[in-house]
Amino acid sequence: MTQYVREIMTRDPVTVPEETPLAEVAQLMRQKAIGDVIVTEADHVRGLVTDRDLVVRALADQRDPALTVVGQVCSRDMVMCSSRDAVDDAIRLMREHAVRRLPVVDDGRLVGTLSLGDLAVDRDPHSALADISSARPNR
Repeated sequence: MTQYVREIMTRDPVTVPEETPLAEVAQLMRQKAIGDVIVTEADHVRGLVTDRDLVVRALADQRDPALTVVGQVCSRDMVMCSSRDAVDDAIRLMREHAVRRLPVVDDGRLVGTLSLGDLAVDRDPHSALADISSARPNR
């Protein structure tokens, strides 16, 4: 039986507008215990930023996190899927494009996100990745 993205995606992903300062994005990631935030404009995906992006694209270039906005460092060449897509198709997309997460968009609107962690928890709940993905954050 076909499994669909809507069955395992994370609903209500955390989003910020492009003009959000990086310091605020980092604080939001810490507060929500997440490693990525989707950059949107009126529910339309404009990009994605990860905690690694903050380090590699901003701090390593000595950008001021209070003055640099997320739109300057986020990934923009987005690969996305629909909640109506088969999970196997989403996995194929992730492999082909070497991405760890996919924004889930229906009719042009962001409805969720699908990550390797979501897949691990669903497909191999006893794996190390599933354990890590479902564990409470360490602070």
